[in-house]
Amino acid sequence: MSIAPTTSSATTARQVLDSAFPQGLGAFIDGAIVTGGGEPITLTSAATGEDFAHFNDPGVEGVDAVLASAVRGAATWAATDAFERAAILREVSRTVVEHADELAALESATTGKPLRDTRVEASKVAEMFGYYAGWADKMMGRTIPVPGNWHTYTERVPWGVVVAITPWNAPLFTAGWNSAAPLAAGNSVVVKPSEFTPATTLRLAQLAHRAGLPEGVFNVATGLGGTVGAALTSDPRVGKVSFIGSVATGRRVAVAAAQAGIPTVLELGGKSANIVFADADLDRAADGAVAAVFSGAGQSCVAGSRLLVQRSVHAELVERVAERASRLRLGDPLDPSTEVGPIITAPQYGTVTSLIEAGLQDGGRRVTGADLPVELAGSALASGHWVVPTLLDGVTPANRLETNEVFGPVLGADAFDTEAEAIERANSTNFGLAGAVWTGDVSRAHHVARSVKAGTFWINSYKTIHVAVPFGGFGDSGHGRSSGPEVLDEYTQAKAVWVPTRAAGAPFPSLSY
Repeated sequence: MSIAPTTSSATTARQVLDSAFPQGLGAFIDGAIVTGGGEPITLTSAATGEDFAHFNDPGVEGVDAVLASAVRGAATWAATDAFERAAILREVSRTVVEHADELAALESATTGKPLRDTRVEASKVAEMFGYYAGWADKMMGRTIPVPGNWHTYTERVPWGVVVAITPWNAPLFTAGWNSAAPLAAGNSVVVKPSEFTPATTLRLAQLAHRAGLPEGVFNVATGLGGTVGAALTSDPRVGKVSFIGSVATGRRVAVAAAQAGIPTVLELGGKSANIVFADADLDRAADGAVAAVFSGAGQSCVAGSRLLVQRSVHAELVERVAERASRLRLGDPLDPSTEVGPIITAPQYGTVTSLIEAGLQDGGRRVTGADLPVELAGSALASGHWVVPTLLDGVTPANRLETNEVFGPVLGADAFDTEAEAIERANSTNFGLAGAVWTGDVSRAHHVARSVKAGTFWINSYKTIHVAVPFGGFGDSGHGRSSGPEVLDEYTQAKAVWVPTRAAGAPFPSLSY
């Protein structure tokens, strides 16, 4: 394991944040930062373990102000010509491109994600707004033939206010992922980022406003789930809620929203299987396995955290994956050579380390991952939330790592004998978000892809997604789709319009509904 050199001090996060928000953090309402008066919240550096910022929950009054603004913004935005909306969203995309380096540095400094990853994510956010700008002026209905003298057609109309609750693991990426489409559909958006990582969402909102989004169209409600999240998911002014996060929290959100009559789109967890057959290109499969679970320090809902390998090549592939994992570079998130950063939150760090211990207790054999290397343990980063990329072999169906989502750089490997066994193992959890198969047999590849229950499945690759392709899960991984053209149906409703084609006074059909 090599260690990237430390190029920033423990105060870097504070310095970057102060540069972006000299007035401090708060909610973003009507184009301005508004400080809250509720419970104090402290931000801690994942890389150093030190506190670097404080802000306050907005409280009930702050949430009310956010929603009142969003209602006004929804009316303004829905009345805006679709071609103008498209032009503004294209300008948002251009503005994000202009500020991509700034956004990436802010994300790395405040979350601990490596700069090499956040630069890619900033570019993807620009791509999201550009893609949905292209759809904004193409929201079309249908003309429907019906019995009698009628011209009947449908149109797609926005919900009004869409609330997007986003997670701490990819705050910038998910803020774009969950706002560009509803904005293109004519809704206003209120993003509620995690209280652990609000900075880049606020900066994105500022840039979107600067690019031309009217006041109230893109607001940010920073704060705690118990106050801000609970209020946003139960207020009748909200038309729809999208949520990305854990299964347990997603269920609570869905229940609260349903009780208020608010529909939801849920993107929850995963425990994805990466299946490797003996006829696969083992070097490519090993590279794919490493990228699938160790990039982003495993803090990804689609992480390929289960490696199922056909028995005849099992030992060889595990050795190749271990060798590659041992060469990954841990270190300062702002160093461009860093490949693996820390776990972003202290609670999640505790979860990851406890699940590693559970995996060992249940019979898993440690292949890689143990104490921090001496270079990191002796540096200014020693107090951060660091987990060395960990590979456990012999993770059988009886092991807790087989079904529990770790959300960290932890890979559980095991052998299988037959294709049917591999498919059964892949489907042995309640999750259904993603998966992959590696094989040289094209027929087998398509059969396995069809048989594994997952919303996204890769053949001889892993972890490629694009805003143009639908993304979402089955079962405990959620419902609805959060990208592609399909998501526009999530953020609009079909409205039917009936027009008589004969003179006034023609008989109307009787009503039977």
